[in-house]
Amino acid sequence: MKLVTLTLAAMLASSAAYAQTTLTLYTSQPPEQAQSTVDAFEAAHTDIKVEWTRNGTTALMNVMRAEIETGQVQADVLLVADVINLGELKAGDHLLAYPEAPVDAYNPATDDKDMTFFSTKAITTDIAYNTEIAKPVEKWADLLKEENRGKIAVPSLLYSGAALNHLHALINDLGIVPEGGNGPAIKAAASGMAKYGIVVDANALRAKVAGSPIDYIAPKDGVSFITEPATIMATTKHPKEAKIFIDFLLSKEGQELVAKQGNLPILPGVEGQEGYPKVEDIKLLGYDADEAVKTNEEICAKFADIFGL
Repeated sequence: MKLVTLTLAAMLASSAAYAQTTLTLYTSQPPEQAQSTVDAFEAAHTDIKVEWTRNGTTALMNVMRAEIETGQVQADVLLVADVINLGELKAGDHLLAYPEAPVDAYNPATDDKDMTFFSTKAITTDIAYNTEIAKPVEKWADLLKEENRGKIAVPSLLYSGAALNHLHALINDLGIVPEGGNGPAIKAAASGMAKYGIVVDANALRAKVAGSPIDYIAPKDGVSFITEPATIMATTKHPKEAKIFIDFLLSKEGQELVAKQGNLPILPGVEGQEGYPKVEDIKLLGYDADEAVKTNEEICAKFADIFGL
């Protein structure tokens, strides 16, 4: 009987040692990226399991608003496209501040000054151009020529978080042709329907690698960028584990994963894939996310009015 008791005690101890805390993650990452992010984190932290739900940022924000309204917030952590949406949650006191987050090596412009959300990468909005019908340019203003009227394709900010972010940082309206998301915009440039496309970096680089007559320019006067920020919901019941998840995303290992996934890491010293510039060599055009939240509806309405959307 004594042997059985000891064996049972050992089994209970073993079970406790492998007990897992479950975090719920809402993310707008593409499914394959979300899965690889979760897999890498769980491999490094076997005592934490992550259950994730993926959707576009706009759809996720609609879910979050509904959950907040009913007092049934499910997510512990959010990993979404842009800071404007997190700024909205911050304004409503729905985010948990994490002042001890390991961001000392990062550019202060990439994170919330109140330490409620943290950038995990730089998805820059640059100029793609059709090498068969367009000339490379150095600055945004170089696009402002009559010969380019109607030949500049951009994603609509009504579909693209990066386009919305770009509009807050830099506005240009010389015959711009809204083309839905980033995919249609780069296709317009690659097909020759447009000479230039104002699109996120990965779309341009992937098109170039695939053989399209596309090249990529990061204008010298600066680029807007989204950072796929991560944040902890104030309602989480697992703040310790949620902070560990944030720490992983900001770690060297997490930033190397960003590069492997095909995006630009923002931790100095971690390089992106071949063809990507170093984040230290790019002038990043930031903006005040808190102020952007206040003016967002006005800017979206103005865009829709200009382009008849």
